[in-house]
Amino acid sequence: MASHRKLRAAAVVCAVAVVTGPAPVAAWAATTGTAAAAASSVSAPSPDPFSGLTADEIGDKAVTATRSATSLRMTGRVVTEGQPLDIDFAVNDRDECTGVMKIKGGNAELRKIDGITYMKGDEAFWRVSMASQGMPDAQIDATVELVKGRWLKIGPGQAGSADLSGVCDLKSLLADLGEDEEERRGLTRGPDAEVDDTPVATLVKKKAEGETTTVSVSQEGKPYILKMVKAGGEEPGTMLLSDYDKPVRVVVPPADETVDLSKLDVGTPA
Repeated sequence: MASHRKLRAAAVVCAVAVVTGPAPVAAWAATTGTAAAAASSVSAPSPDPFSGLTADEIGDKAVTATRSATSLRMTGRVVTEGQPLDIDFAVNDRDECTGVMKIKGGNAELRKIDGITYMKGDEAFWRVSMASQGMPDAQIDATVELVKGRWLKIGPGQAGSADLSGVCDLKSLLADLGEDEEERRGLTRGPDAEVDDTPVATLVKKKAEGETTTVSVSQEGKPYILKMVKAGGEEPGTMLLSDYDKPVRVVVPPADETVDLSKLDVGTPA
C-alpha cells in the first residue's frame, strides 16, 4: 500500500488545483460563468432602480448587497497560467460547500462540511493535477491507485486543508469584493441587458493594458452581482453568480468510500 507521504502529496496537489479557480475570480471581481449565458441587450425596467446613480455608485450598491449574501452558487470558467478551469460550486456562510470542477478533461467533486473537506477526482483529474506539480510517474500511479473511486478526506491542519478551506469560505470570498475600493472607481454604465431572464445594469471597467471587466447587476430585488466577465489580460474568465441565500445541502460521503488521511498518518487502516 502506498505510504501516507504519497497521500499527503495528493492532498497538496488537489489544493493547488482548486485554489487556482475561485480565488482569482474574487480578486478580479473586486475591480468591478458560463459563456452560454451571455447577456443580451434589453431596455431597463421602468422605473430604472438605479436612476440618478453613477456607475461607481451602482457598483458600490452591488458590492454591499453581494457581500451580505448568506449563500450563492458560482458557475463558469477562469484561466490561470494559461490553463482553463471550469467550476460549479454552491457555498454558504457556514464554511460549507459542494461542487465540481473540470480541468484538461479531468473532473473532480469537492464537498466540505463540519470542517472536513472531501474530494473525489477521476483518474484523468488526478493525473493532470499531479503531473503539473512535477510528480514522477511511479508516484502518480501509486497515488491514483490509492484514491481511485474514493473520496480523499482532509481534516483541519492536514496537508492542503488551509488552501482548500478558502474555496468554501464565503465570508472571505465576499470580503475580497470590497477590499480595494479605489480599484473599482472609473466604471461606466453600458447597455442594460438580461442574465437568465433577469434584467441587469451593465458596468464596465477598462484598464490601460487592454483588460476589460464587465459586471452585470440585478435590477430586480437586491442589486446582487449576477455575472462577471474579464476579457484580455492573463486571467480571462466568465462567472455566473446565482441561487443567492438558498440552502446549500452537503452530503457526507459514506465512510467505506473515503481515504482517511488522518488515519493513514498514524498507520491505521483507511
